[in-house]
Amino acid sequence: MSLRRCLPASLFIWCSKDQTILVLALCVLFGLPPFARAGGDGTEECTAEKSLSFRGGTARLENDLFVGTDQNYTNGVALTLISHDIRGKPQPDCFPTPIRLHTQLIQLMNPGFWADAHAPDDTQNLVVRFGQSMYTPEDHTRTDLIRDDRPYAGLLYMGLAWNRRTHEPGSNREMLDTREVTLGVIGPWSLGEESQNLVHDAWGSDRFQGWQHQLDNEPAFQLAMDRKFRKFEGSGAIIPGFSADTIRSLGLRFGNIETSATLGIEGRIGWNLPNDFGSYPLRPGAENRPPSAASIHRKPGNSAPVTSLPRTGVHVFGILEAKAVAYDFSLDGNLFRSSHSVSRRPWVGLAAVGISAQGILAERGVRLAVMRVYRTREFEEQSTSHAYGSIALSLEF
Repeated sequence: MSLRRCLPASLFIWCSKDQTILVLALCVLFGLPPFARAGGDGTEECTAEKSLSFRGGTARLENDLFVGTDQNYTNGVALTLISHDIRGKPQPDCFPTPIRLHTQLIQLMNPGFWADAHAPDDTQNLVVRFGQSMYTPEDHTRTDLIRDDRPYAGLLYMGLAWNRRTHEPGSNREMLDTREVTLGVIGPWSLGEESQNLVHDAWGSDRFQGWQHQLDNEPAFQLAMDRKFRKFEGSGAIIPGFSADTIRSLGLRFGNIETSATLGIEGRIGWNLPNDFGSYPLRPGAENRPPSAASIHRKPGNSAPVTSLPRTGVHVFGILEAKAVAYDFSLDGNLFRSSHSVSRRPWVGLAAVGISAQGILAERGVRLAVMRVYRTREFEEQSTSHAYGSIALSLEF
């Protein structure tokens, strides 16, 4: 590999062959501009518009302690980074190696994803997500294997997703297509037990005693395709004034994390609605647009139209989703070896209600969204439906 450099503002970090992997990770994690090719090799240097940088992020916590329980899907945390919008067809050569490989994989699996990426209103961005999810049975005191309740299970993962927002000229509808690849680990290496013990010790709660029966270590993999539809409202950051809208969604997932198909709808009503694709629990493409961000990133104080600028707003929302499930690691157990499992139900329903507010803090867009999520029974041995709370804080850098 030839010598390359990363260009964070005024700092030059020169990467030797042995340092390349480390610097790649730092560039991705901290949103540093990607590689610029040395002028001596005859290639054109990547411009800022063609390169990748991150403009916002979201920290999300989901936990059933918010609703007074401690079982089933008991905790989920995620840190999400969202890139600036890229117009036209992405140029993989302008991205760090992991992003370039991911982009080429998407092109290989779905050749038509960027085939018509030429319309002026079409944009795409990249979402990078690091997260952990954990699942436990109902009785935290038992040390034996609880065969009629769900397994102890943890998942530690990283996901890369491209979101492509498209609008056909003359149409009153726009779409958001998502293609995500998630890699991770299931089992003790996911650190589910350690994470739960740390939180329970901090809160003074009793530890769960059966983690020795959790699923075994194995690699985790998932491909996801999502499509969302909504009324076209232009390219501004907000829909000014009081309004309401609906967002419909379709989704497919394949892998040993989950294999499923979903159909959903979200309704929103409020003041200065964000011109995005909604708020929902953790799933591919969930953080598709940083709040209070226009398709072209602008900040207060410039001469852009008022609808292109971040503005204070608040709205309530409700979500309904139906899911057909063919495989779920937290219920079916390990894929590559025998393990504890339960009788998964093939159909699951989800409903959520919440409130979201965005505003300006130190000339940066800020958004806080809280919701309560309800799930129908996911396996035959489950006695009741399950509920949990979700809170997400989003910032623009």
